[in-house]
Amino acid sequence: MLQTPGEQSPIEGPPVPPSEEPRGCLFALSQPPLMLFLAVIGTLLFGTALHDLYRW
Repeated sequence: MLQTPGEQSPIEGPPVPPSEEPRGCLFALSQPPLMLFLAVIGTLLFGTALHDLYRW
């Protein structure tokens, strides 16, 4: 079946609009595995700083 220039193909759906807001750095920081990893690293750094401050 031939299509006229204004007609859409039945296979193609309507165009999907882009998301309103692109995902950025704050979206990445909100992920639980990343926050858990950063918490562990922060705890280790804090522990080593305390050890350096109060070593005998």
